[in-house]
Order: sequence, then structure tokens, then C-alpha cells
Amino acid sequence: MEYRCVECGARMMRLFVQYSPGNIRLMKCDNCKAVADEYIECEPIIILIDLILHKKKAYTHLLYNVIDSQAPAFQGLLWKSAFGFLLLDAYRSLFLERTREEWGLSMSFASLLWRFQNMLMDVVFGNFMFFSTFVLATRALFSKFPRSLGYKDLLLAILISSYFKMFLIAMMVWECPSVILIIDLFVLSSNTVALKVITRSAMSRCIAACFSAHAVKFLVTQRCWTWEL
Repeated sequence: MEYRCVECGARMMRLFVQYSPGNIRLMKCDNCKAVADEYIECEPIIILIDLILHKKKAYTHLLYNVIDSQAPAFQGLLWKSAFGFLLLDAYRSLFLERTREEWGLSMSFASLLWRFQNMLMDVVFGNFMFFSTFVLATRALFSKFPRSLGYKDLLLAILISSYFKMFLIAMMVWECPSVILIIDLFVLSSNTVALKVITRSAMSRCIAACFSAHAVKFLVTQRCWTWEL
């Protein structure tokens, strides 16, 4: 596994030396002379807070020093992340539809089936257009990627950095549709920081790539719900 210094992004062969259980010494980066990854000794809650604060060091730790793209379990992690991403999007779509119209036992089977069909199209087709636009935007905006970076790494970075979608679960007890817009904005900004970390490109290009993908997804999903039975 190839590690990265969270300060400057330089490659590291190892991040710490373990002398005995619980007794480790953190390695320093040869490039910037700082501790390569201070998060090794941090509690997970500290890392989560720094991720929420959009600190690039925390994203570098998560995407390079925790996730190993060469490990056999990487493919499984990718599928699990994609499933969780789609599941949370399905709940988001269902919640928004419930706020538009009153759902009840008096609804006809045809009307109920149509709504679930629209929700499925919203989730599947909307995310297909999202990732397609994202791939096209990265090809158009970034002249070249780091040699070891593949599209699976980019996909996982976007899926992992969309962790703000988990806050949609709070909508089960706190129904406030306006919060969904805030969550969407946090997901957009988090995706941008993750793309910046993994491509090491200009922030303006990362913003353009992520914004275009999210904008296309928004337009597609809005169109899905305007179709009439």
C-alpha cells in the first residue's frame, strides 16, 4: 500500500514504526519534515469532525492511508458504498415526494405504482447521469491524472465523500424539507474537496466538475417528477 503525507501529499513507504503493542513512533515526511499522518493516533470522532470541517488532511488520511485500492476487499467496499449511496438517494426521493402530495390508503394502486416508478427512475437514471457527467467533466477539465489513479478510485472518492447523505436519516423524526438543500450543498462541497485531494488539481476545476455533475442530476430528477401518468 502506498501512503501519503497529509501535509504535502508526498508518497510514504510507511507512516509509523511499532516497537510493541500500543508503542509506536510516527514517521516524518522527507519532503516537508512534518509528521506524515497525525490522525493515526486520533480517535475516529476527531477524524469525523475534521471531515465535516472539510480539512484536506483528513480526506488525505481517509482516501490514501485508510483505504487500500489494491486490497482484495476494495471491490466489495466499492459495491457497498454504491448500494448505500443509492439507498439514501431513494429515501431522499421518497421523502420529497411525500412532501409534495399526501400519501394515504385512499391512493389507487396505479397511482402508487407510478410514484414508485418515478422514484426508481429518479434514483437510477439520475445517478447514471450524475456519474456520466462527472466522468466526462473530469476528462474535459483535467489534462492528466496521477499515474496510479483510476476511475474506480475517483468513484469511491465521490461515494465516500457523500457521507453527509447519512444525515437524511434524521428526516425520519424531524421532517424539514429545507434541510435537504443544506445536505445537498454539503455533499457538493465534500465531493469537491475529495476530488481536489485525489487529483491534486486546481480547486476551480474540481468545483466545475462536481457542480456540473450535481446540476445535471438535479435537472434530470426534477424532470422525472414532472412526468404525468
